[in-house]
Amino acid sequence: MAGVKMAESQISLRSCRELWTILLGRSALREPAQIEAELDRHWDRLHQGLSYYKQPSSSSAGKVKENKSVPQTLKDFGLRISKLLNLDEEQSVQLLQCFLQEDYRGTRDSLKVVLKDDRQSQALLLKIADYYYEERMCLLRCVLLLLTYFQDERHPYRAEYSNCVNKLEKDLVSSCQSQFEGLFKAEAPTWETHGNLMTERQVSRWFLQCLREQALLLEIIFLHYAYFEMSPSDLLSFTKLFKEQGFGLRQTNRHLVDKSMDALVDRIGYLSCLILVEGMDIDFLQKCALEDCTQQHQFSSSPNIIKEMDQLLLTFGNIPHHGPVLLAWVLLRHTLRPDESSPVVRRIGNTALQLEVFKYLSTMLKDLGVSGNNCTASTAKMCIYGLLSFVITSFEEESLQIDGVSTQCSQLIDAACEVLSAPSLAEVFWEMVYNFLDKMSFYTQLYKHRPNDVVSNDDETLWRRQTPKLLYPLGSGQTNLWMPQGVLGQVLIAGEQGCMVRWDYSYSSWTLFTCEVEMLLHVVSTADVMAHCARVKPILDLVHKIISTDWTVSDCLLPLTSRIYMLLQRLTSVINPPVDVIASCVNCLSVLAARMPGKVWSSLHHTGFLPFASNPLSNMAQCVSAEGMKAGNYGNLLVQIEQHSGEYAVTIAFLRLLTTLVKGQLGSTQNKGLIPCVLLVLKEMLPTYHKWRYNTYGVRERIGCLILELIHAILNLSPDGEDQGSTPTLESLCIYCLTNTEAGQAVVNIMGVGVDTIDVVLAAQPSSCGSEGPVQILIQTVKLAFSVTINVIRLKPPSDAVSPLEQALTQHGGHGNNLIVVLAKYIYHRHDPALPRLAIQLLKRLATVAPMSVYACLGNDAAAIRDAFLTRLQSKTEDMRIKVMILEFLTVAVETQPGLIELFLNLEVKDGNEGSKEFLLGEWSCLHVVLDRIDSKQQGKYWCPPLLHRAALAFLLALWQDRRDSAISVLRTKERFWENLTTPLFATLTPPSDTTEPCVLETCAFVMKILALEIYYVVSGSLEQSLKDALQKFSSARRYEYWSQYVKSLVCRVAESEEESICYLSETQMLISAWRMLLILSTSHADVMLLTEDATKLKLFMDVLDGTKAALTTPTSVPCLQLGSMMATLLLILLKHWKNVVAAAPDILSPLSLILESVLQADQQMMERTKAKIFSALISVLQIQGLNGGDISQLPQLLLCVCETVKDEALALIDNTRHVSQMGEALEDEDSMEMDSPRGPKDHQERVCVLALHLAKELCLTDEDGEHWVSVMRKVPVLPSVLSAMELSLRSNQNLYFTEAALHLLLTLARTPQGAAAVAGAGVTETICLPLLSVYEVPSNGASQSFSRKSQDSACWPGVYRLCMSLMESLLKTLRYNFINEALDFVGVHQERILQCLNSMRTVQSLACLDEADHTVGFLLQLSSFCKEWQFHLPQLLLDVQINLCYLCQTCTYLLHSKKMLHHYLQTPGSSRSSGGRPKEAEQKALLVVQCSLLKILSKTLASLQHFTPDCCQILLDQCMDLAEYRTLFVLSFTTPAFDPDVAPSFGTLLATINVALSMLSEMEKKKETASVSIASLASSEELQALKSLLMFTMENCFYVLISQAVRCLKDPSILPRDKQRLKQELSSELSTLLSSLSRHFRRGSPLSPASAQSKQPPPKGSHEGQEPIIQLVQAFVRLVQR
Repeated sequence: MAGVKMAESQISLRSCRELWTILLGRSALREPAQIEAELDRHWDRLHQGLSYYKQPSSSSAGKVKENKSVPQTLKDFGLRISKLLNLDEEQSVQLLQCFLQEDYRGTRDSLKVVLKDDRQSQALLLKIADYYYEERMCLLRCVLLLLTYFQDERHPYRAEYSNCVNKLEKDLVSSCQSQFEGLFKAEAPTWETHGNLMTERQVSRWFLQCLREQALLLEIIFLHYAYFEMSPSDLLSFTKLFKEQGFGLRQTNRHLVDKSMDALVDRIGYLSCLILVEGMDIDFLQKCALEDCTQQHQFSSSPNIIKEMDQLLLTFGNIPHHGPVLLAWVLLRHTLRPDESSPVVRRIGNTALQLEVFKYLSTMLKDLGVSGNNCTASTAKMCIYGLLSFVITSFEEESLQIDGVSTQCSQLIDAACEVLSAPSLAEVFWEMVYNFLDKMSFYTQLYKHRPNDVVSNDDETLWRRQTPKLLYPLGSGQTNLWMPQGVLGQVLIAGEQGCMVRWDYSYSSWTLFTCEVEMLLHVVSTADVMAHCARVKPILDLVHKIISTDWTVSDCLLPLTSRIYMLLQRLTSVINPPVDVIASCVNCLSVLAARMPGKVWSSLHHTGFLPFASNPLSNMAQCVSAEGMKAGNYGNLLVQIEQHSGEYAVTIAFLRLLTTLVKGQLGSTQNKGLIPCVLLVLKEMLPTYHKWRYNTYGVRERIGCLILELIHAILNLSPDGEDQGSTPTLESLCIYCLTNTEAGQAVVNIMGVGVDTIDVVLAAQPSSCGSEGPVQILIQTVKLAFSVTINVIRLKPPSDAVSPLEQALTQHGGHGNNLIVVLAKYIYHRHDPALPRLAIQLLKRLATVAPMSVYACLGNDAAAIRDAFLTRLQSKTEDMRIKVMILEFLTVAVETQPGLIELFLNLEVKDGNEGSKEFLLGEWSCLHVVLDRIDSKQQGKYWCPPLLHRAALAFLLALWQDRRDSAISVLRTKERFWENLTTPLFATLTPPSDTTEPCVLETCAFVMKILALEIYYVVSGSLEQSLKDALQKFSSARRYEYWSQYVKSLVCRVAESEEESICYLSETQMLISAWRMLLILSTSHADVMLLTEDATKLKLFMDVLDGTKAALTTPTSVPCLQLGSMMATLLLILLKHWKNVVAAAPDILSPLSLILESVLQADQQMMERTKAKIFSALISVLQIQGLNGGDISQLPQLLLCVCETVKDEALALIDNTRHVSQMGEALEDEDSMEMDSPRGPKDHQERVCVLALHLAKELCLTDEDGEHWVSVMRKVPVLPSVLSAMELSLRSNQNLYFTEAALHLLLTLARTPQGAAAVAGAGVTETICLPLLSVYEVPSNGASQSFSRKSQDSACWPGVYRLCMSLMESLLKTLRYNFINEALDFVGVHQERILQCLNSMRTVQSLACLDEADHTVGFLLQLSSFCKEWQFHLPQLLLDVQINLCYLCQTCTYLLHSKKMLHHYLQTPGSSRSSGGRPKEAEQKALLVVQCSLLKILSKTLASLQHFTPDCCQILLDQCMDLAEYRTLFVLSFTTPAFDPDVAPSFGTLLATINVALSMLSEMEKKKETASVSIASLASSEELQALKSLLMFTMENCFYVLISQAVRCLKDPSILPRDKQRLKQELSSELSTLLSSLSRHFRRGSPLSPASAQSKQPPPKGSHEGQEPIIQLVQAFVRLVQR
């Protein structure tokens, strides 16, 4: 940035802050070896300490001048920095470079402006001064950090720190001491020496820094001496030094000390004092005294120094810091030379006591604990612990008092309490305390005069009890102390005021404490309450301390702890509640609640202390309105006492208790009880706590932090699996309040604190390692606010309206004060990496859900913030999680934030041409980093861990998915891009197990998806050569096989795992999904993807099959079923596309059958989709493979499975259909045959049933003789359930697809006699006959509407009707006379429709109409064989049908003759082949289809008519035949057939039919070249053969009917002879012509009609002997006519 990016190679430029971050383990460098390398590289800097920063010099200025790599503007500015800070010129330039890299908040362009502008450059100088001061502090902090942990076995870098400390140790103290003296004596800078920017304010800032550095140096010296011994001479020199500077009070520049610096000056005093105490090595002294070897102590051999120290210390005593030094010296002198030093020692000791040394010690330890390094505080406590424990063992209690006043004792106890809060001492100590207090041997009492039941000896020094006595005036049955008769008491003090007696009586103090608490409960409403409270509070604090460090004694303390609830209840309801005692009670309960939340909650619930609800909570509105809620005693106490006094001990304890209870996972019932408490926090505390009155700094921040901790705990509760229904839970309450009430705004305000405020507080903190300081609490609060907001947005129920919270988060404020900018600027925060990470995570969440432009919100800061984001993203040492979060944010922004992503992509148009579409990467493009992170050479380096690699690929995938063409075009042409991108796919992964790094799976999945998208969107010819090479390599390296195997093993791994133990399920699903995408793509882009070998495909297919089987045959868990479903989809697609591979595959049916059985047994609700897929797969396999070469062994079992499913699904469908009908919903399905078809089965229920039916049909087709079917039907009542469902579906016009599939199955069954008998026997006629009427009931406005003008291919109700017709035809054909009555019933019921259909051919030109006519005529053809039965039952219908068939014959002939009319069929809107500028060939093909349909109808019509006319042979030969039995079907006329219904069908019709057929035959014979588009050129040879056969069959039947009808006319006496003569003449000439044409045709070798094969009816009589018989028959007839 700014002309010089900090080069990674210039490690000398690594800032101290960066070094400190690395040593803390907060950077990307986490390995011990990396830490060691950093320590070695910067050892010199650490060794020199503050001396590392040099004074300006001419040689350094010269070097800066000569340095060509730094721009001149920066050099000039560096010299200004050097002047202001009195710093070496070279170091000044380096400092500037580091500042620009880390802390500058502008862009490169803005820097140029700033440097030129005087005012702006001055502001920048002052910022750099602050940065410089922070750098110096960080350098010292690094040393302090090493000293803190170099002996801590638990620290990961202990060995590395230790090596470094051992190297530093020799000169460390001397250099720190000299630096300390230098700082202490330094002259304050002035504007004359440092330039005119050194104003008073800057001088004050300089001095504050001077004090902070002094304190840190002393801290280093103190920690050093905690580990290393101080020589006596050093102690003397330090004593002199500290005396000279008055323990920090006699600063050279003390005139500059203001009130804000007092804490620092005190700190310097504390540390000076501690160094001297630590130097006397009291711990070792005590050890020497105990072992009686004092001569080993270093001071025993330095008498001269002791004398000098005596003289020096006699002058001490005027400042409190002297106290501990004097006390320690007294101990030292008393222990080493007790004989010769008593007056001096006494004098020094008295001075120490007059300085109130014990009070000073407790104050010091408190202050050290609040600010600064915890290690320093705990080391100080250890040091003072040694001092105090030796003091107590060395001196009598009385000797520690002044003038007999015992205040020192209570101060000593306070100091001891502070000391014993050190974690390392606490546990051991409190155990000792408990045991000590449990076994007391004396009981001391104060008496005004001797009581009556006590006798004494003569001199009144010994008393004796004469009667036993209860020590507390409590009721019988209460806990009490009982002093027995005869106990002796020593009178200690006797005087006028009374006497103090020590009774020789053993008891447990814990019982005494219990009595004290009981007494307080008794006097709670009297005037003694406050005095008693003062006695009970220390007891409660003691209990709190003990159980929080040693839980094992909690049972023994039960008598005490169980009384706390009553105490709380009584104390909170008095007029002036003792707040401190109540706080102590609640603190104790918090510790108890951590271990037994249920018990604490149930006892506390009844005390009235907590807020509660007087009515049961039923809904959110009632909750939020707080209707019926009471604030409890705590709520009243908060409002009436704490907010007035400004002290909040109870509130802090209450919040801690509440959080502990929530974290205790109480369960939903108790959590509901906590709702009023949490509501109080959300409504009354969170929105207003910042406005309350506070006496102490830092309490407000602590309360805010505790409130957010509570909310955070609630939002992270693990759901307890119960369905909460409408009643609110703690979580839903928090989410609602934060989303819709002022509580949310309060959280927003906390997040709005901003990075600048945090920096100011950071700068004011004496040392920044502590965890309890104001900065830490502030940072923790902001982090919690982020976390809470992220969770609320994630968990809130979806709604269309924007909530107040989202409005507050995204509203545009004026002057750049909107929250989005504040959030984005947290990127500048460097102290705690979690803070910027959470801020970016919230930005990411907002970018996804909120309708706003982040780019617009950032305004003028956008580019600078972009630069800061990218700087941190590029940094090799930056914490990896921040970098991952930045990339995740950008990944989301690709889809939702177009402006922002353009800013980050920073693409520039090549050559600056506006029109050109070529782009280049700008210097500040995020793609530089992304490309760097996917570079295969960088993988495995510490700055590119797998998670970061994954995040980079996720970002690239987002670009491809969002089709960011400008960015993609730049990327795909980058050198080695495709090679780097595909590298992960060539790695060998560890076998799938829990040790697999889940992000590696995602990484590979992203790469696969990017490849798939690129191949899909880019035309294969335009693919980059490098991508083609990569795909070639992928194929030739057998990676298809590798990944197929790996995915299979992944699925198997999940299948074997229990649900809880699958730790990377989403990643597994992602990889399988990506692999699936790649394979699906390979079915259509095999040439590009080079997946062409059948062997490879077969391996892949079998792996998919095995994976599916593994996942679905052991469906133990939901994830397993999800994977199984994904695999089943892939299996289905591969089956569809790789038919030739599947055909050659080994047995697929067996595993699929196993899968089906397993799926049918699993949880049905989850399995609906999967079931459908498996059925589809089985259908496909049966169609491709059949039963695999006749292996029928598994057919029965499979059939049984399928039939069971069909039966169950059909029954379920019945219930479903009834339910829908009752609901009276507006159904999607049709009421008439007019409606369009629905898109697919309405729900899974129907879909599964449909597929099962189709599968049953396929199985039925493979079962040639139908034996298995029959046996299965005997076991499973499949037909009755299917027929019942079908009947209901037909009646209600629902379940179209089911009905259709069921009919297909019945049709297939009806092929075999057994199957047909079963179908008929199951009552198919009753099912279909009447209900079918509701399918086509037509509107009253005419019949013409009743035919759907749509393709006959799609599913529709007319199609169902046609199928029913086919079914009747098939059954009648198979069962013959056994089915005739049902067939006649059917035809009787549907006669209107049948006649209408035959008739409508003239009026409706649609393919659907043709199709229905075909089906209808097919059925009538079968029925015409039973003419007599028909005549008997339905004579009128028979007559109508005969007439209509004749007319149909005429219509078909006319249509076949007139091509012009045929075109109408192609122009109807419903036709699937609508016209419109189509090529001629396609139109001809469509015409051919229509002609074939018409021919089929015509041939069947004539075949039917053949049954209604006399048998040719019989009428020719049988003279006494009854002609009345047969009607005359055709009138005696020879006109060409017309479309006009008034023209009756005549012999001309029949002759025309023969003519049309002949002409079509001859047209087919034409050579292809003669006609531009001939029939022969349009159809395949099989189609041509079939068409010829059809034409021949039509002619044969036509001749037959013609001859039969002609003879019938000639024999009919009612016809006039004249007409008969005309008939003979016409037929003679016409037939002679036809015969000659026909003979010519046959001579060319055309075959005769294989009639039955084509049209499902027996061949006409006379077609048995080749081509002769038909001609012979016609010739015989012509001869007969001519006679």
